[in-house]
This record gives sequence, C-alpha cells and structure tokens, in this order.
Amino acid sequence: MPKKQIIQAELANANPNLSPATRFGNLVFVAGQTGRHPKTGELGKDVREQTRNVLERIKVVLAAAGTSLDNVLTVTTHLTNVANLAAYNEEYGTYFPTNKPARTTVTVAALNAPELLVEITVTACIPD
Repeated sequence: MPKKQIIQAELANANPNLSPATRFGNLVFVAGQTGRHPKTGELGKDVREQTRNVLERIKVVLAAAGTSLDNVLTVTTHLTNVANLAAYNEEYGTYFPTNKPARTTVTVAALNAPELLVEITVTACIPD
C-alpha cells in the first residue's frame, strides 16, 4: 500500500508552514504557489510575471517529484482581480499550449498578502 511522501524542492521564499508537495502513489499534489521567482524570491510586478513565476515554481516542485507540467491533471487558480483573467489566460496558455489539464479559476477578495495577484495549485501524475 502506498504511503504519503513529502516532496522537498529548492524554492526561494518558500512558506515554512507547508510542504511544497506530497506524493501518494503516482499522484503529486502541489501546494499553492504564488508569484515569487523560484530562485530569487522577487515578486512579479504584474499578473503576467507573477503567473510565470508561479508556473516556474510549480515546474521546480514537479521535477523534484519526478514529473513535469506535461503530466498535470488539474489546476486550481485564485486571482485577486477578474480584470486580470485575460492576461492570466495568455500567460497560462504558453505553459499549456495543447492537451490542457482540467482547470478551475476563481476570483478571491485577497490572498495572504495584498501584493499577491495569483495563486495556483496543481495535481499531477507520475507516468508508469
């Protein structure tokens, strides 16, 4: 029977209160990532840059788990402003140009800091 495994990844400004991801069997559950650059920790200046940073952070976590964006099954996105949806969709589309995962996008009043514009969590698989 599979056991839960904590996935560790090298990320600047990682939240010490959570694991970057957990693995159970061939599924990887990535914790919500926000718009800080994965290596420098610098916050993106707009929703496009923050979206890029989030997805780059997710790529780092997925690689540490032995998988990639190609194997993402679901995406849940929280945006703080519905006016940012078009820009978010354009940036998102560069990371998932085809074979898009199932996705839910919601608008929220705020994230845990007012300068954060987007937070994304994903579930991916590790192919056999």
